[in-house]
Amino acid sequence: MNPIKSVSSLEPTKKAATLLEEFKTFAFKGNVIDLAVGVIIGAAFAKIVDSLVKQIIMPLVSVVMPGEHSYVNWKWVINGKEIPYGQFLGEVVNFLIVALVLFVFIAKFLGGVMRFKKEEAATAPPPLTKDQELLAEIRDLLKKEQAHS
Repeated sequence: MNPIKSVSSLEPTKKAATLLEEFKTFAFKGNVIDLAVGVIIGAAFAKIVDSLVKQIIMPLVSVVMPGEHSYVNWKWVINGKEIPYGQFLGEVVNFLIVALVLFVFIAKFLGGVMRFKKEEAATAPPPLTKDQELLAEIRDLLKKEQAHS
C-alpha cells in the first residue's frame, strides 16, 4: 500500500494527526537529537575559536609583524584601490584552527575509540546461537550421566 496515497485519503484531522505522529517519531529519534546537540556545540566552539583568533592570535601576529599594529587595517594599495587582506588572513587562521581541532578529534580521538572497539569486538567470542546452546546443554547432561554411572 502506498503510504502517500493512504495519508491523502484520510480526512484532514486524521491527516494532521498522522503527520504529527510521523514528526514526533522523526524528531525524537536519538540520532536527530544528538545531531542538534552537535550543531549547537559546534556553533559555540566556532565562536570561541573566532574570539581566540580575532582577540589573541592575530593581535599577537600584528605585534610581531612590522607596520601598522592592527591586522584588520592591513591592506595593499594597487592603482589607488585598497585590497584589505588582514581580515582575510584572520579568517584563514580561524579556519585552520577549526580544521586542526576537527582533524584531531575525528581522525585521532574517534579513530582510536573505533579501533579499540573493533579490537574489543574481535577478542570477544560471538554469542552462542540457540542450536549451540542446546548442544552445550546436551553435552553437559551427558557428562553428568557418565560421571554418575
